[in-house]
Amino acid sequence: MARKHIRFASLLLSAAMLLTGCGSAPATSEPTAAAPTDAPEETTEEIVTEPLHSSPEQVLAKMDLDQKLHQMFIITPEALTGFTQVTQCGEASKLAMSEHPVGGLIYFSPNLQDSAQTKAMLTDTQHFMRATTGVGVFLAVDEEGGTVSRVASNLRTTRLEKMRAYGERDNAEEAYTLGQTLGNDIRQFGFNLDFAPVADVNLSETNELGDRIFSDDPEVVARMVTGVVQGLQDTGVAATLKHFPGLGAEDGNAHTDEKIVIDRSLDELREAEFVPFRAGIKAGSDFVMVSHQVVTGVGDDLPACLSKAVCTDLLRGELGFEGVIVTDSLQMNTIAGSYSSSEAAVMAVQAGVDVLLIPEDFESALQGLKDAVADGEISETRIDESVLRILQEKEKLGLLD
Repeated sequence: MARKHIRFASLLLSAAMLLTGCGSAPATSEPTAAAPTDAPEETTEEIVTEPLHSSPEQVLAKMDLDQKLHQMFIITPEALTGFTQVTQCGEASKLAMSEHPVGGLIYFSPNLQDSAQTKAMLTDTQHFMRATTGVGVFLAVDEEGGTVSRVASNLRTTRLEKMRAYGERDNAEEAYTLGQTLGNDIRQFGFNLDFAPVADVNLSETNELGDRIFSDDPEVVARMVTGVVQGLQDTGVAATLKHFPGLGAEDGNAHTDEKIVIDRSLDELREAEFVPFRAGIKAGSDFVMVSHQVVTGVGDDLPACLSKAVCTDLLRGELGFEGVIVTDSLQMNTIAGSYSSSEAAVMAVQAGVDVLLIPEDFESALQGLKDAVADGEISETRIDESVLRILQEKEKLGLLD
């Protein structure tokens, strides 16, 4: 009955307006109803639905330079807060995130005390960043399984074999299950980015990776990497191929050595090291990590992550990778021992890198990029290219509001 009374009153009001010459309704913030007609009330009017979130392009358009540059960093919570160990997202962490809304945070064993604490820390961090910026944060961990298993070791998730054992069995279905297990195990706590799998080929007994590598056969590594990437990403966790252009022929250790030179021609790289990376890229890996080795065949005598020939010409151009390029840790001695944080940051971005991982001095690296844009060494258009890739990846992970 109430709907009939309202409609009848509306008819009287319309008639009165016509008699007095008032042809328009008063202004209102609510949508105005259509004038009543003799047509049936039921219509086939098209329903227009609004998108659930802003597009990456829309988010980018609203960002200032400072916000864009912060998106290009993944750092530790300790580097963000200045504390020696972070195990929760307290007021100090929230204040630090407000001042430095970085694109991502990476966690190591000291951050992971138990399951409840880890889940609370990551959940609070994600909620706070989204509430304050409208853009979620990459929450990353190195969880390869086997030798590098920070989550499994600390939080008692699935204990997996060393990667060499999986390569020896060379079972593609098992590799997919391995990826799914890794993804499900870390996703339950809030992680959305895994710096795995290792896509290197075991070409030298003296390389630092050892049993973290699946095999000395490029085709076996390619099959294993394909399965792990697909399994990981089917759980909603981004995968990362590492360490491009390949550390398997290395004789040294990037953590401690000041310079690592790998004597390999481009043809040799194409026949061996590039085979698993091509396969992982074809499988859809969201990230590729570029490490710090100098490869003689490239010809520029630069660490790979600072080399345009490696990042842009080979990885983007020849291998066709369109996802996010991230450096290996910039605090390793192969970078920090020879380059200042600001210098390394600028060179990496000029080379084509999108995300800078753990610079030795985050504040200096950030300021270096700001100065480079102000001086015209790096264009803001170049920054936009990287930030758009980052935002597109965040959209895939459901991190845009």
